[in-house]
Amino acid sequence: MLLSAQPVKILIIDDDEDDYFITSTLIKEIGDNFQVEWCYKYNEALDHICNSEYDLYFIDYFLGARTGLDLLKEALLKSCQAPMILLTGKGNRAVDREAMIAGAADYLVKGELTSDKLERCIRYSLENARSMKALRDNELRFRNIFERSKDAIFFTDTNLQFLAVNAATTQLLEYSDQEITQLSFYELMPNKKMAGHLADIVLAKGEVDDFEIDLVSSSNEEKSCIFSATVIDNPDGTRYLQCILHDITSLRKAERSVLMAEKLAATGRLARTLAHEIRNPLTNIHLSLDHLRNEETTETQENYYNIMLRNSKRIGAIISELLDTARPTDIILRESPLQDIMDESITAAMDRIVLKNIKLQIRYPDEMIQIQADKEKLKIAFLNIIINAVEAMEEEKGELSVSITPHAQHYEVRIVDNGCGISEENLKRLFEPYFTSKRNGLGLGLAATLNILHAHHAQVDVHSVPGEGTSFVITFAR
Repeated sequence: MLLSAQPVKILIIDDDEDDYFITSTLIKEIGDNFQVEWCYKYNEALDHICNSEYDLYFIDYFLGARTGLDLLKEALLKSCQAPMILLTGKGNRAVDREAMIAGAADYLVKGELTSDKLERCIRYSLENARSMKALRDNELRFRNIFERSKDAIFFTDTNLQFLAVNAATTQLLEYSDQEITQLSFYELMPNKKMAGHLADIVLAKGEVDDFEIDLVSSSNEEKSCIFSATVIDNPDGTRYLQCILHDITSLRKAERSVLMAEKLAATGRLARTLAHEIRNPLTNIHLSLDHLRNEETTETQENYYNIMLRNSKRIGAIISELLDTARPTDIILRESPLQDIMDESITAAMDRIVLKNIKLQIRYPDEMIQIQADKEKLKIAFLNIIINAVEAMEEEKGELSVSITPHAQHYEVRIVDNGCGISEENLKRLFEPYFTSKRNGLGLGLAATLNILHAHHAQVDVHSVPGEGTSFVITFAR
């Protein structure tokens, strides 16, 4: 019998001292590696078990007014884990079955006890207890990893229906446990084509590693994540997916902000260089025109002089606009209600909205949100985005949604239209000065908008699907 060097401590719980003597004698015949003690009181025995004072317990079925089965059940309810073996005077299948269901390590009939039978029972019970403890320890370790992981870990069926999620998943996606298990992972991916493609890859290959995807949370906040999944095959033939999401939303926003800042800086340098190189010869043109004009100038010549003068002034005005767009905006920050600024921006665009019969939906939180802002400048930025949205939508078919949502670390402004959308190529150049897809536009409105928002330390994300619409997401730090 493989037992530890330390004596195995056994407690026999029996209200009959003679039965205790017989059982303890049989145990001692197995070897001298046992320390056997006796207890005949129900409550005292329960304390011994709950305090884990012994390695193994033999419990007689009859314990006065209570039964050994009652003691076993009560001990297990208190999470006692040492093996407990039920003893009875007569074999009874119903009691045997009830004991096993309740959690007894074994069930023995006193009249059939032998040293060999007890040795096998003790050895099996202790080995099984060690195995169960190892399983519980492993389960606890893995459950701690699952529950305390900062990455979202979850399980789905092969249809990507959520089965179980950890706390990081509910925090990332902003759904409760109950809500999320009613959802499919597909429903959280705005790009349905990619969602179907992703599922095909996972099921065909059995796994996918570091796949970058976009998700939409319960509050409609877009999240950038790295997705990994493995298909697990159960012995019964069923399959499920073990998935991990690593949130890189902040990283992607920071990358876009750095890239946009670099582009703005490069544009500013180019604008200043162009202004310097163009304004000098432009000044010479103005001086030359003034010198050429005299009293003998004919009417035809005067008309040409005027054309040249108007266009040279126009060039000068365009250069000034370009410089205004490229240089950092001077703002005066004061505590201002964000909802009021947005309301005034919408009011300024209301004539356009009404003329095109656009459906307007506004969603604000109940509490007033105060931010540090230059109210007039920020109103211009919001108005530019709203006007662009209105112009992108068809008359009587347009839907414009404006929402303000508070989050733990920031406030989010979302302006969404169902207009013509923006191609991926044009999206990359959206905030560049003089880039425009409008027939009569100069392409300075959104460049100025970005300048104003950056002066407010706001982040801007634009998502668009050609033919479906565009969303501007602006975040202000709390």
